[in-house]
Amino acid sequence: MKTKNFRTLAIASMAVAALGLTSCAGGPPAAVKSELSNGKVVIGVLNDQTGVYRDLSGPNSVIAVQMAVDDYKKKYGDKAVAQNIEVISADHQNKPDVANTQAQQMYDRKDADIILDVPTSSAALAVAKVAAEKKKLFIDVGAATMELTGASCNPYTYHWAYNTKMLAKGAKGVVDNGGKKWVIIYPDYAFGQDMNKSFSEAVEAAGGSVIESIATPFPNDNFATFITRAAADDPDVIGIMAAGGDLVNFVKQYNQAGMRAKADLAVGLMFITDIHSLGVKEFAGTTFTDAWYWNYDAENRAFADRFSKLTNGSRPTFAHAGNYSAATQYLEAVQRAGTDDPDKVRAQLDGLKVNDVFLRNGEIRSDHSVIHDTYVAKVKSEDQVTEPWDYEDIIATIPADQAFPEVNSACTMK
Repeated sequence: MKTKNFRTLAIASMAVAALGLTSCAGGPPAAVKSELSNGKVVIGVLNDQTGVYRDLSGPNSVIAVQMAVDDYKKKYGDKAVAQNIEVISADHQNKPDVANTQAQQMYDRKDADIILDVPTSSAALAVAKVAAEKKKLFIDVGAATMELTGASCNPYTYHWAYNTKMLAKGAKGVVDNGGKKWVIIYPDYAFGQDMNKSFSEAVEAAGGSVIESIATPFPNDNFATFITRAAADDPDVIGIMAAGGDLVNFVKQYNQAGMRAKADLAVGLMFITDIHSLGVKEFAGTTFTDAWYWNYDAENRAFADRFSKLTNGSRPTFAHAGNYSAATQYLEAVQRAGTDDPDKVRAQLDGLKVNDVFLRNGEIRSDHSVIHDTYVAKVKSEDQVTEPWDYEDIIATIPADQAFPEVNSACTMK
């Protein structure tokens, strides 16, 4: 498995994608009585707006949600149940205590009807608890932990985009390709712990072994000690489970340490902003999981072009597209329900089958996991890139029912 050629094997299994802006089949009634609390709908976007996850979601997710609001108003005009819609946002700083406080303030003081996004699994779990206590809606887009649809599930929380078991399914391909001996490096908080567990199980189920798992601080900008420790185990594969700015720092230091010739690198989760930040050359040939790709087809590109005009030329990550989708489907549910009452709105969401610009063959299951088709992507080489941000080839599609694990038996919806 060791080679002097740089072969970065990111883990594939997630990804999604895109069909038009259509909502669920049948559509809303022609006219419906509006019953809104406080006379308006308030959508809160809570995420990392200043730290390591800023680029992959952050302020641009607020823009994506506003796009969904604008599209809803344009679609329904004076027949819209929600004529007055406010989008608010806050920075949770990737800290669960801050996320808890911000969620409390959004629901109580700012009258938020729903909170969206919340990357950082520990923060997402904190917000899910607040949502359950207050019986207010929460759609998580940015976090990966299985707990959201497992032991910590509740009737008011939905998990929209991806989870760690879905990401870990790609480990089998790495093992089958000769990557038998793994060292896993992970950030020591809920996301990283869940990723370590899911990937270890997947590697061992495929016939490989994890000879060591190394926890690192989060966030972290110096991985040198951890890379040296991993190399001392003489593995075939070093799996990095960090994301965003931490992933960029790790890969930069991995390459600078000359690790290309010593072990293959498996990346558990990567966003297009990571590739853009560090450069295609550092990731060229990497096969990984992407929940959605802006240049996959004409529908996605049209959305991305609109997004780009509002974000100084940036192209959307799957988190941005996922937040647009979540806001769109929430507003469609309000429209069908004729109210923003949380229980009546979730009755419109539960069991929903939908295609939109993010979800293809999407379905909201009984555990509130939102499943959809996912994609295996490969990073292009520098000479294959013909325009800015077009860094990926989609090489395979994983159908929704195969991409996600079965309904989590630990979820009791209490």
